[in-house]
Amino acid sequence: MTLTPAEADKILADHFAPWVLALGLTVEETGERHAVLRLPWSDSLARDGGGLSGQALMAAADTATVIAVSAARGAYGPMTTVQQSTSFQRPVVGADVLITVRVTKLGKRMAFADATMTPDGAQDPAATASTVYALLG
Repeated sequence: MTLTPAEADKILADHFAPWVLALGLTVEETGERHAVLRLPWSDSLARDGGGLSGQALMAAADTATVIAVSAARGAYGPMTTVQQSTSFQRPVVGADVLITVRVTKLGKRMAFADATMTPDGAQDPAATASTVYALLG
């Protein structure tokens, strides 16, 4: 059984540091092996030149992966990032970002996922990430 978006939002509230919560992420969708989160545009997350900072996008992708892995497992369990590789393709200016994460392999001790970060209303992603997680519990 997969998580509902409301259950996934509760995972965010219960298990993430205050600075991650300050990103304002919300869960738009959960499924058997995926999740979609929204990172709302904020001037406070912009860097020199007005584009959304890469650090904010990377943190959003990392956080969204926890939600996608939890959805795939049917519940939250302790896990930690082993690796994240992010590629930035274009700047995001003045738009929310939808982070779509698909779990590509879910094992007993490791999970692998791919994230696509697309400005709301755009066709092409602004960034992509591949992540590996160790499942601790």
